[in-house]
Amino acid sequence: MARLRKGVSYRKVKRPYTRYSKFRKKSYIKATPNVIIAKFELGNKTGEFKVHAELISKKPVQIRQEAIEAARRTCNRYLERNVGKNNYHLKIKIYPFHILRENPIAKGAGADRFSTGMSHAFGKPAGIAAQVRKGQVLFLVRTSKEHVKATRKALKRANYKLPVSCSIQIKENK
Repeated sequence: MARLRKGVSYRKVKRPYTRYSKFRKKSYIKATPNVIIAKFELGNKTGEFKVHAELISKKPVQIRQEAIEAARRTCNRYLERNVGKNNYHLKIKIYPFHILRENPIAKGAGADRFSTGMSHAFGKPAGIAAQVRKGQVLFLVRTSKEHVKATRKALKRANYKLPVSCSIQIKENK
């Protein structure tokens, strides 16, 4: 399997020139990569919780699905071990819609015969990312008052996996 490029390559938010239509003639991109994020909601979905903790982006950025999945796993594992499976509800509030493209340059002997260089540089789909605005909620955790400290730590650990600095906001329901 091919190695991923560094996240810095795709961090800037740009207007997407990637159209994926149900009519093949109107599509710029012929296929979209699959979403690898396993679940968008975890924990106890029906429970009544008094506290809402949010992970909020401080800057506009593109976050690749691999980073979102890594952050989800880290946050969920910490919450499961320290809070318990039925004492929280974790929800990912962003979805990777933006298709990332890569123009692979051929290397090695005879590469000049089949390499197009920059003449046809539209690129093939390499992955997908979520375009995030400043102040947008990335992760939402609902829990009870006694688990606020562990929830804050779980969101902080998830933040380490993301390519943007985030703030954690805790709100109390009445």
